[in-house]
This record gives sequence, structure tokens and C-alpha cells, in this order.
Amino acid sequence: MADLKLQRNFGIAAHIDAGKTTTTERILRYTGMIHKIGEVHDGAATTDWMEQEKERGITITSAAVSCQWQFPTTLGKKDASTKDYYFNIIDTPGHVDFTVEVERSMRVLDGLIALFSAVDGVEPQSETVWRQANRYKVPRIGFVNKMDRAGADFLMVVTQVREMLGAKAVPLQLPIGAEDNFTGVVDLIRMKAIIWDDATEGMTYIENPIPDDMKEDVDYWRAQLIEAVAEYDDKLMEKFFENPDSISEDEVHEAIRKATIDLSIVPMMCGSSFKNKGVQTALDAVCRYLPSPVDVDDTEGTDPDTGEKVYRKPNAKEPFAALAFKIMTDPFVGRLAFFRCYSGHLDAGSYVRNVRSGKNERISRIMKMFANKQNPIDFIEAGDIAAAVGFKEIKTGDTLCDENHLIVLENMFIPEPVISVAVEPKTQADVDKMGMAIAKLVEEDPTLRVRTDEDTGQTILSGMGELHLEIIVDRMRREFKVEINQGNPQVAYKESFGVTIEHREVLKKQSGGRGKFADIQFSIGPADEEWMAANPDKKAFQFVNDLFGGSIPKEFVPAITKGFETSMTTGVLAGYPVNNMKVRVYDGSYHDVDSDAMSFELCAKAGFRTAGRKAKPTLLEPIMKVEVVTPDQYMGDVTGDLNRRRGMLEGMDSRGNLQVIKAKVPLSEMFGYVTQLRSLSSGRATSTMEFSHYSPAPNNIAEEVMAKNKGKVKDEE
Repeated sequence: MADLKLQRNFGIAAHIDAGKTTTTERILRYTGMIHKIGEVHDGAATTDWMEQEKERGITITSAAVSCQWQFPTTLGKKDASTKDYYFNIIDTPGHVDFTVEVERSMRVLDGLIALFSAVDGVEPQSETVWRQANRYKVPRIGFVNKMDRAGADFLMVVTQVREMLGAKAVPLQLPIGAEDNFTGVVDLIRMKAIIWDDATEGMTYIENPIPDDMKEDVDYWRAQLIEAVAEYDDKLMEKFFENPDSISEDEVHEAIRKATIDLSIVPMMCGSSFKNKGVQTALDAVCRYLPSPVDVDDTEGTDPDTGEKVYRKPNAKEPFAALAFKIMTDPFVGRLAFFRCYSGHLDAGSYVRNVRSGKNERISRIMKMFANKQNPIDFIEAGDIAAAVGFKEIKTGDTLCDENHLIVLENMFIPEPVISVAVEPKTQADVDKMGMAIAKLVEEDPTLRVRTDEDTGQTILSGMGELHLEIIVDRMRREFKVEINQGNPQVAYKESFGVTIEHREVLKKQSGGRGKFADIQFSIGPADEEWMAANPDKKAFQFVNDLFGGSIPKEFVPAITKGFETSMTTGVLAGYPVNNMKVRVYDGSYHDVDSDAMSFELCAKAGFRTAGRKAKPTLLEPIMKVEVVTPDQYMGDVTGDLNRRRGMLEGMDSRGNLQVIKAKVPLSEMFGYVTQLRSLSSGRATSTMEFSHYSPAPNNIAEEVMAKNKGKVKDEE
């Protein structure tokens, strides 16, 4: 059994371009997993292996890598006390469109390195990542990267973390020099200057005395650090008041570790990943301060049979329990399910129970992942992350457990999609391919939703943003070789009648032999409100039979009903379905020979067309319920933009230092809104949208829609 105290599962998360992938690349080099450092801008980074990632220089999918790190060392070299620590690292995307990748990684990680750019400080996506980490109570270390860039300011970023993220950021280092002159850091715990050796790509370092010009600053921040640590531990507090210098290094480390795991403080460090400075000390800090699987609380779950809470300890002797957090399709191995094992031991080739489906799954092989490469292993134990092969149906968020000890683990939060696009296959051969491609992509990506539009028969893909859908369509073309046309999504309008009118429709056709004859007198208009309240599930078609005295025989009434009902699917204005219609048939006549069911059905259809135009038809458009969360300073711009989109503001309230704006906005005005909102608020505002109701469209909009559809509806005179 491996010593779980030497295991660390952590992720690297931050805003776009803060240097997550570059930092991961350096970690792999220092731990001996790769022998040449690949750069993101060259498209050569290990964890960015997808074609789309290489092209765009962005991370799209989170990549898992495993490696070993030697700690503690003397000046970066091994000594007698050095042990091998085992790391599982997940490099996550920074783009808000791929936020689910960060979300699912957070769910299974024990700690996090939150990266910040020394120039840009706390950016919008840093806030999102921080909120996600808070949701899953993930302890984190702050690492301020890009100290070699013009405008780098470490203490500014520390202040921002305190103010904007509300975290107690405590610097453990101070930079020596900045921008081009950034040479190393002063360690505030050891009170030594650390200068990294360029010859060993920064693997080793030398310790120097603190530069004279920095002594004052160093003493101030050292006092701040000791005070923050002492606040957390009463024994240290006593020592602090007697003599702050009497607190030993080990005591400081221990107190920082406890306070970090408890989410009370966030230790801050700095460096430049690109220049190979500071990543090593950050890894030492991971070993020192971030929790091992043993240090986190026991995993909580529920018993599927009784609904009671059940707990699992991170121990190989406990019953097996794991959470599948990501599905990936590999061209060589087939489907891979990434999972985090919380307790127990699983051998390759054994069976586990999938609690969602209630079926047993055979895990034929277990792999240790290294970006998109796999190394097979014989078994997995508590606290580890691996990928399984050979299962039938495992989805993101499924709990896998011992079939005799069932448990359901907390699933992850999956945000709702915000934007849709219509796709259709180009040729007949692409139809099946498209179906398979979409099935695989939906399996991999829980934020991608698929539905078929009943009105148009198109396949509608819904996702997190325009970039997300662009990548999905691109993957369908490249990976699955599907040729597709994509269009703009269509708004589904409806029609309704404004007034009730009476009308007589007579159908007479005589062309030798048996003719057709039907005569109906009816009223047509909007459905009664009482009836609608009583029949919410009906197709909103209210039919009243007021015939008397046998003016129309009973057997023809179903045909009349059917005639009106089928006409409702294409309205008289622009061919959209009619909503909430009432028809009352009260009189008519028939012919003994020429009248039949077909005649009355056709008569009803013609009557609907003629009478419908007189019943003041109106076009209804879908109205969405929109909620925008924005910082104060963008409030005016956001509300102004919503007003421009014909939005009705309904209320505002505040959440912390953010404003929440609620409004009802027509769907037709909301295309491209996400992108527009980002540019209005520098990406800091977020919005959610859901369907509210249908309401009459203004005349100018209705005329536009009717003009577009003119060719679709033939006027039947």
C-alpha cells in the first residue's frame, strides 16, 4: 500500500493567459517526465494535445498528468531526508465557455494552485475559478506568475486577492527586482534570498543574505506573516507576544499548513514559469501546505436504499467508492472514464456497481494518464486518480462502488447552456455519422445539449458560448469526418386570435357524379380563460358543439373537429402554430347524397383560413427571463443594453459587491448577447436565461417576420 501522506492531487486554474499550461510543462520537466520543455506558443505543450488547442494556443479540455517530486531537498539537491511525493495534476482551461472542465476537476481535487498574472492581477475568470473552489471547499496556494514581464507587481496582486476575492492572502516571499531584473525571491520564513541557477533550468538554487535595500520591507512582511500564523494557533500567539523570533521554521510551516487546509489563509508565492523561476518552490509548497487525501474530511455520500448519510475514509481497506468525472474518447483505446478513487482498492478486470444505472460494470483495464497517453497499472487505491477502460455505460458524475456497499457521492454542478445553433448533415451518408458523433460528444461534455426542433426538424445543439459551439462543430468535422451545414438558430414564434367572429362557410363542388357539399356556421376566436385554467395540458383547442335539431348529423362532428385542429398547425399570418383557439359550431346544413366526412373536414379548413384573417390574428414571440450578475461599475451599461433589446426591467438586488438585474427580454433580441455582455463588462458579468412566456410581438417586428415568411404561406382564396 502506498503512503497516502505522500500523495497530492491538485489542479492549476486561472484566467486565460496566466500561464497554467506553461507551469504544468515546467513541473513535468522538473519531475523528469519530459526531457524537453514544449511551449504553448509553438503548439508543443504536452497537455495541449488536441489539434484545436495547438492551433489556438488555448486549453480546451482539462488534461491529467501524474509525476513524482522529491521533497525536502537541500538547495534543490537530494539529501538523506528526501522522499518521493506522488502528484496527480490537472491542467484546466481558462475560458469561461469550458468552465465545466474546471468545475469537474475541482470536484475531485484536494488542492489547487491558483495562478495570477503579475501584470493583470485578479481577472474575471480568476473570480469564477475562485467561486468554484469555494463551492467544493478546495484549499489553495496563490502563485503570481510572469514576474519578468513589464508592469509586474506582486504586492498589487496580493492586495487584489484580498479585496476582490475576499481571501486572506499572506505573502511567503518577496520578489528581488522586477520585470527584466527579476532574479529571485526572499523567503520570509527562512529569511534568506533564493537565486535560481539557470544552468540547471532552475532545478537548483543558491541562498544569499537578504539585499540591504530590502531589509525594511522584508521585516514588515515577515511580521505580517508571523502575525497571521500566530492568529491561527494560540500557542504561537503566546510565543509571538513574548518574542516573535522564538517561533521556529517548522512551527510556522505547520501553522500555515493547518490554516491553508482550513481555508483560513491563502499563502502567496511568485515567480516566472517561462523563465524557470519559482515553480520549484511552489512544488515544495504543494508538499508542505496542500492536503494529502488523508488530511481532507471523510468523503460524504448517501445510501441509495435508505437515503441516510454514509461516510468513507481514505483507506485501501474500506469498501471501494469512486466518482467518474470525465469521459473521453481515444482513437486507440476507445472510451476512457476518468475517476477519482475515494476509498478501497480496485484491481483491473474486476466488477464495480454503477449506482445510477444499477448495473455492474467490468473495468477491464486501469490506466495512469499522461495527457493523451496511457500507462496501464494493475490496481488503484484510495486517494488516486486514474482512467478506466472497457466499461459499457458510465456518464460524467456517476458513482462507482463496491456492489455490496452502495453509496452515492455528491454530483458536480453543471451549468445550463446559453446559446444554440442548428446543424444538419450535408449528404445522406452523413446522417448516421452525425448521430454517432453527437452521441459521443454529449457523452464527453455534459454542458452540450441536443434536441430536435419539432417545427423545423433540425438538430439543435446548445452549449456554453459561441466558442464552445464552434469547437464542437469543428470536432465533428475533423474527428468524426461529418460534413454538416450549420445555421443560425430560429426563433419559434406562435400566433393567436384577438377577437371572436361568426362565419358561415359553404363548400359546393359538382363535377358530374357524386359531388361534395358541406355548410357550417361557426364562431372562432381566443379560448376562454376558465377553460384554459382547467385544461392546462390540452393542445389549447377548445371545441364547443352547439348543434341542435340534426342540422348536421353527429357522425360528421369529429371530421369538423379534425379540420379545425389540423389547421391550427399553420396559422394565417406567417404559418406559425396557433395558440389557444376556441371554435363553436352552432348551425349548418347537409345534403343526403353529396355530404360526407371529407367534405366537412375540407369545409372546416377553408372556414379557418377565411375567418381567421378577420379574427385579428397576432404574432406571439417567446419572452425569456434573464438574470444578469454584474459589478456595480457596469450597471448603467448593462441596463441600457437590455432596454435597447426591448427588455422590461423587473427588479434589482445586490449579492455581496455584485448587482443582480432581472428582466424579461424577447428571445429574438438575445442572440449574441453573451458575447456583447462580456465586452460591456470586460468579461466580469454573467447572465442566465430561461423561457418565461409568449407575448404579442410589436407591429414592426411582426411585419418583418411576415415578410420573411411570405413565400411559405400560400393564400387560399
